[in-house]
Amino acid sequence: MDYNTAFESAVRRVKAEGRYRVFADLLRHKGRFPHARWRNPEGQVRDVVVWCSNDYLGMGQIPCVVESMKGAIDQVGAGAGGTRNISGTTHYHVELERSLADLHRKDGALLFTSGYIANEATLATLGKILPGLIIFSDELNHASMIEGVKGAKCEKHIWRHNDLEHLESLLAAAPIDAPKVIAFESVYSMDGDIGPIAEVCDLAEKYNALTYLDEVHAVGLYGLRGAGIAERDGQMHRVDIIEGTLGKAYGVMGGYIAADGAIVDAIRSMAPGFIFTTALPPALAAGARASVEYLKQAHHLREQHQERAATLKSRLNAAGFPVLESSVTHIVPVHVGDPVLCKRITDMLLDEHGIYVQPINYPTVPKGTERLRLTPTPLHDDALFDQLIDALGDVWARAADQNAQTA
Repeated sequence: MDYNTAFESAVRRVKAEGRYRVFADLLRHKGRFPHARWRNPEGQVRDVVVWCSNDYLGMGQIPCVVESMKGAIDQVGAGAGGTRNISGTTHYHVELERSLADLHRKDGALLFTSGYIANEATLATLGKILPGLIIFSDELNHASMIEGVKGAKCEKHIWRHNDLEHLESLLAAAPIDAPKVIAFESVYSMDGDIGPIAEVCDLAEKYNALTYLDEVHAVGLYGLRGAGIAERDGQMHRVDIIEGTLGKAYGVMGGYIAADGAIVDAIRSMAPGFIFTTALPPALAAGARASVEYLKQAHHLREQHQERAATLKSRLNAAGFPVLESSVTHIVPVHVGDPVLCKRITDMLLDEHGIYVQPINYPTVPKGTERLRLTPTPLHDDALFDQLIDALGDVWARAADQNAQTA
């Protein structure tokens, strides 16, 4: 077999579909976020404004986080020294897990190297711990949850997105004595809608199921202390397992679960994705803890963030751009509907206006629903809003015309 030809053919197919991804070479300006430096393919460097970062509050640059990371490096060096089970648990990891457990008002928390791994490892391990488990997964759950459900190697049912009647019909048809897990998200990051947490918890109680809630796009951003939508809606105590990330609103890296002590201990003891992975560097744990503790007290940032998102949606709608009506959160998705056109628009924004937005294409979203996904932060001021609206007005129609000519 000609292996290189096979790989080259696979890439050609992706390019032919218009969804080949090109990563922008960026360096953020510490203290000036959302401004960054972009190095184009010719090696030229220019200033750009980032409009698609998941560092939703700019926490990756604030002094308490940066200084905590520097202090940890000065004290203990760079790496953790191994897996948590062998030599990689430091006091920084312990303190972070305590902070996360407190955030979610749970007995314990368990730190993973990413939110993806937290989902995949935890859901897969539940299938090992609970014989005969049936998992009920929302159809729009993140890829990491889908992989975790596959890894559980148990019976599974996919319920239509946020369709409580469909979920209940599936639960009612399952054996009454079978262990069950309902897996869903709070904020769905591509459409910007919210899962019905209270109603899912009602069904879980009725049918004796555990609830597994992915809050990665909500932690730090919702609730009085930033614990997420479940905290905001007064439902946190009803959710059995909460999964979150430290790489979005908290501005650093890592993932975690928070749950009752017995659940956390079982996952810690049995999840290969935890047991066999080198621990996060202590500096990351130190920075993440500083960020979590800061945001427990910084509700004003959440209020500013919500205002910025609402204002941008209003201005885009007023200018005639197709903001998805599903979004009731901080996510601002603008429908394009064609992968080539989506990339053409984002290329023109970057090349001509210094505005960086990554095109969102399949498989991140279904084909035909390609979009721009804008994420305004408290640091995107009105002048940057003006620049974005003007730039979109300049490129939108021209990109569509060029796309039609080359189709």
